[in-house]
Amino acid sequence: MKLPYLIELAQHLLAGLESTPVDRWNRHREFILGQQTADGGFRGREGDSDLYYTGFAVRALGLTGGLDRQTSNLIADYLLSQRNQTHSPVDLLNWISCALAVQLAGGPDLFLADQTSEAWLNRLFEQLGQLRRDDGGYAKGPEGKLGSTYQTFLIVVTHDLLGRTVPQPERIVEFLFHRQRDDGGFVEIAPMRRSGTNPTAAAVATLKLLGAIDAPLIADVRDFLKDVQQDDGGISANTRIPFGDALSTFTALNAMRDLQINYGGLRFSARDFVLQGLEFPTGGFRAALWDEQPDVEYTYYALGVLALTATTATTN
Repeated sequence: MKLPYLIELAQHLLAGLESTPVDRWNRHREFILGQQTADGGFRGREGDSDLYYTGFAVRALGLTGGLDRQTSNLIADYLLSQRNQTHSPVDLLNWISCALAVQLAGGPDLFLADQTSEAWLNRLFEQLGQLRRDDGGYAKGPEGKLGSTYQTFLIVVTHDLLGRTVPQPERIVEFLFHRQRDDGGFVEIAPMRRSGTNPTAAAVATLKLLGAIDAPLIADVRDFLKDVQQDDGGISANTRIPFGDALSTFTALNAMRDLQINYGGLRFSARDFVLQGLEFPTGGFRAALWDEQPDVEYTYYALGVLALTATTATTN
């Protein structure tokens, strides 16, 4: 049986990191655990716990062996406390992916926590359906008039994660190809003219899920991703930004994995970019060379880059 996209990706990343010495992951795991608050959730660089950062922390802990029974139970308590505050597509995806990770780590099954769990999920999926727009995509929120490439990816991948069928997938495919530009990449919303690395990766992943990858798309995206490779070894968010960042480097590499494009020299330059420029010796990774502080989000992206560029994880 075909695995959900995000679970298959997690397994691929985990396989890539298995060849790395354990002591490297110990300090990064401790950094992540140091961001956990008393309520069981994780914070960003400051403040209280947040479902967004909890999602990244849980994914990173899954890669570094940090999801033990005690940690999973604490996360489960936090997720239950946040269930009625979960409304946006990104919050729903984070909640579901964290709940699955907790369950796989031996924690409680939050989908069966009580009799209202299924009704709650059904209601949220109905709310997601109300974000569908005439252009075929999904808007960022109820007030949005246009479909968003990234929000459409979030909603499609959330359906996939729980084995639900997204309505009218052919309209989503058409929507996404209308977001492609002459440079080969994709934009976030229709009025934009300059492609971005992250919307391109989101479009590629969505098209892969919907079975709409073809040879012209592969060639177009390959050309675009060459244009955003930077001298510092990373990938930038678009062609106007002269430096790489962990997020764009991770999403670009994953898009190449989705399209089975050979990484070539990028495999080595991206690893050097992360290990020599973004890693803190005390644990954690920063966003880019200009950044001064690590956080759990960019730690996940950096770990993802290391996993995707490891020989054991690369099948291209």
